[in-house]
Amino acid sequence: MSLPESYTQKPGAIPAYFDAVLDAQPPERFSIKFLENLGFASTNDRLFIGILKDLGFLTTDGVPQQRYFEFMDRTRSRVVLADAIREAFGDLFSVNTKANELSSEDVKNKLRTLYAGKKTDNVIDRIAKTFAGLCEYADFSTPSPVLSLTTEDSKEKKEEVFDRGIQTVGGAVSLDSLQYHINIVLPETRDQAVFDAIFRALREHLGTRHG
Repeated sequence: MSLPESYTQKPGAIPAYFDAVLDAQPPERFSIKFLENLGFASTNDRLFIGILKDLGFLTTDGVPQQRYFEFMDRTRSRVVLADAIREAFGDLFSVNTKANELSSEDVKNKLRTLYAGKKTDNVIDRIAKTFAGLCEYADFSTPSPVLSLTTEDSKEKKEEVFDRGIQTVGGAVSLDSLQYHINIVLPETRDQAVFDAIFRALREHLGTRHG
């Protein structure tokens, strides 16, 4: 399942957390002590460390990863965070590619289905509010590499690759040199609507070329 376990009880503090990260030298290990040195000494603030781990900024041991260092580039910080959110909430974005634009109530309803009874409504509410707070700080104006396949420019590139893979033999068209390798990791859910949404997206964006 590509959904996080973490949340914060202080979603309004999310911008302050990330701004403090940008202002500080990356640590060898992002510990509670380091967080306190950033000015966040409350026990509730400690939950932010779990969020960074779910977003791929830190290892389970709190060691900064490549995404953390990419985030330190202030010209790309919010775009990097948006990609991290898409990855951490992959199942949610599989249902709706513009999940970041959903209302808080819609997010909660989707999460109830996706967590399939594994989380209480209280926890789901906190995760939904955390998601909203993260999305508000992030910049989703730049499409992710996967979503960008829907742009006209990407369509032209796909057609160019397709054309290069076609061989004409005696007036007939041979596709022997063209190969597609698609790996699909399906979410752990019993909701048929989730699978319908995934395969509908595949038909729309990776459909067979005609004409």
